[in-house]
Amino acid sequence: MVMGSLFNNEKKPLICVPITAGTNANLMTQLSDVIESEPDMIEWRADFFEQLYDTEAVLQVIEKIKRKTGIPLLFTIRSEKEGGEPVALNESEKVDLLVNICRNTAVDAVDYEVENDREFVENVRDAAKQNGVKLILSYHHFSKTPIDQELLKIGVKMEFFGADVAKIAVMPQSRNDVNRLLNVTMQLDDMLQIPVITMSMGELGAISRVIGYTYGSRLTFAVGVESSAPGQIPITKLRNAIEAVQAIASV
Repeated sequence: MVMGSLFNNEKKPLICVPITAGTNANLMTQLSDVIESEPDMIEWRADFFEQLYDTEAVLQVIEKIKRKTGIPLLFTIRSEKEGGEPVALNESEKVDLLVNICRNTAVDAVDYEVENDREFVENVRDAAKQNGVKLILSYHHFSKTPIDQELLKIGVKMEFFGADVAKIAVMPQSRNDVNRLLNVTMQLDDMLQIPVITMSMGELGAISRVIGYTYGSRLTFAVGVESSAPGQIPITKLRNAIEAVQAIASV
């Protein structure tokens, strides 16, 4: 399945599973385990990779992944300020790597944070579009859920900058924050012409990973081998929960 066809069925909640190992060998082991769980997408969280500074090594890993599975691959270097691991690359070097990946691999999608400098966002966007790679522009806040108007503005900004998909992940401090995020999801799904992915993180927000699709969130993240964000649910348990909701709601 190619990335472009993933979001065609609005009623199907998609599941993405991250791989997060630090070494090439461990990545391949994780990948084998993840493939068995049959997710709709695999995210390589490359900020965990110990050789991220070595462009050729990164390109070779992507080639190995694509040889091993046809499941769409999302490449992400999550920034430390938005919940990622510390890396030995500055922002300009990260952008250069993302551009290189778009030009020289068969990766299906890349993720880049919309709050980065406009020049960087546009460079990644242009490389993605010129090479048939889907761009997920993302926003993460690990300590709070910003006010609704701010989240709506962020979603609009993502579409304005040319995202193929808009992703927002925030941390709730109360059940009301979870409800607000779901309502914002519904508004963004109505406002934007591109698919929306949202999640309320942590234990408090875990329910959003199960029912978010009923509000318009088109993809949710699950644990395959190791979690990459607070509140992720093991894929089998998540899939069963989503199917139970679908059966009850007939959505």
